[in-house]
Amino acid sequence: MVTRASPDMLLLAHRGCHVNVPENTLAAFEAAAKLKVDGIETDVRWSADGALVLLHERVTPQGHPIAVMTRAELEKAFGHDVPVLTDALDAFPALLWNIEIKDPAATETMLAVLIRYQGSRRLLVTSFRHEVVIQCASRLVVDCGLLFAHRPLDIATIIANCARYPRIACLVWDYNAVDDKILAAVNAARWKNYVYGVATTSEHERCRALGCAGVITDFPWLMSGDLAPPRNGISTVS
Repeated sequence: MVTRASPDMLLLAHRGCHVNVPENTLAAFEAAAKLKVDGIETDVRWSADGALVLLHERVTPQGHPIAVMTRAELEKAFGHDVPVLTDALDAFPALLWNIEIKDPAATETMLAVLIRYQGSRRLLVTSFRHEVVIQCASRLVVDCGLLFAHRPLDIATIIANCARYPRIACLVWDYNAVDDKILAAVNAARWKNYVYGVATTSEHERCRALGCAGVITDFPWLMSGDLAPPRNGISTVS
């Protein structure tokens, strides 16, 4: 059985556990749940027929934009079921859901859905589109976070600019942008740090040592001490 990284660092499976199944599918989420993770990160996009589809890619394998295709067409293009946001929230109500908004066009419909679920689910809404995060923080009573793939020059200004939005109180970093000084500054402001892109046991442990609130990882089994990926979502560590 996989245990959490530590009592104070959450373990989130990036797009589920997709070693043996496609990412961002109910099968991947189920595999992650079997690993006893704290939560799952998933990506929301807007399809041509108005569905909040869980897909990371901007285009299909054939090169067609997600936004111009219906959910049924997307399932045919990807060759597997494409769940919508409510599928995931209904199937795994006990998990923390980190919902990354990929397409701003999905925001209004997603807000309507999350307003219904915010009292009964643990939610963290994030995006690289920071104006979208502000919209969510203004209208939801859930945690919201800003995604960064780079190291900003002035983290204090970013935090100060969010003072009007108390629901925005975490930053989600690409591991490549992480350093001790910037994480310490965020922690000192009583904000939370999450880190994605961690790939080794030592990187997971470094995030814990730096006081991160959570890691968003493609390798959730590493925190059990198991260096081999699980078979069908089951760790080889007992």
